[in-house]
Amino acid sequence: MIKTSLIKIFCWCALAVLFSCARQPLYPSPQHDGSNVIVDAASLEWEVPRFFTYQYDNKNISFFVIKIDDRVLSFLDACITCYPHKRGYRYEEGVVVCRACNQRFPVYKLEKGIGNCYPIKIAGRMENGKYLIPLSSLEQEAEKF
Repeated sequence: MIKTSLIKIFCWCALAVLFSCARQPLYPSPQHDGSNVIVDAASLEWEVPRFFTYQYDNKNISFFVIKIDDRVLSFLDACITCYPHKRGYRYEEGVVVCRACNQRFPVYKLEKGIGNCYPIKIAGRMENGKYLIPLSSLEQEAEKF
């Protein structure tokens, strides 16, 4: 009886750990002015993504902004193929890794991806040293989160 109880407790603990690690993390909220997310481009490190989570309609829409080759780019923290798993990406020393399929690629290949795994690009623009992403661009992708 005690052995069975210990096995059940272990199984419940293992499931709790598994499911807590299965979702993508929450990131800091981005600064926004009501119509655009605002990211100070000077604060971005070269080739290091900065992750944010924007809350909209009870959804956590995560995305990242990165400075590459004198440009600033933005992507959903969601893979074009793997987004139903809702796991997103992680960054490891110059490499972005899909948490769902474990596909790894250098940050300079973000726009093209490798195979069918790549982050979903979102529109943004530079204006007076700030990178602006329309909130509407994030909100229209809410179903992916």
